[in-house]
Amino acid sequence: MIIQEDDKGLGFLLGDAARLLRKVIDRRLQPFGLTRAQWAVLAMLVRRDGLSQSELADALEIEKSTVGRLIDHVEASGLVERRPMASDRRLWRVHLTERARPLIAQVTEVILATRTEMLDGLTADQQHRLSDGLAAIKANLSAALEADPQKRPVPLSETVQT
Repeated sequence: MIIQEDDKGLGFLLGDAARLLRKVIDRRLQPFGLTRAQWAVLAMLVRRDGLSQSELADALEIEKSTVGRLIDHVEASGLVERRPMASDRRLWRVHLTERARPLIAQVTEVILATRTEMLDGLTADQQHRLSDGLAAIKANLSAALEADPQKRPVPLSETVQT
């Protein structure tokens, strides 16, 4: 047997950790009237204000329609505004509003405290190695998604020679 009943594999642990982190952050952002996904839009705009909806979708690795709904919600809250591009008025850029800035500072504190809590007990070297390992795993999985969709792993039962 490959997976023991009392032993969760790396994939399960990654999934469980990600699920728990999402749950903790969603719970801690609730008093601010934000979801984790809405926060991701704001956080990206802090780094690169004025992105288009397409650029935001690419940066967040989500569908354009999904990011459009997220922008609608944070725009309704007065945290971002869409402005037409000067060179092409059919395209819109998303910008943070002044109202968003104090909220972003507060939420950043919550996110950083949660990150510290999450990494408690890990040395700086362990954190660095974990980050490098997760980046490699993400790259491998992204490459697998880009691979030919017709290629599928050969089931073990088909590789066993008798």
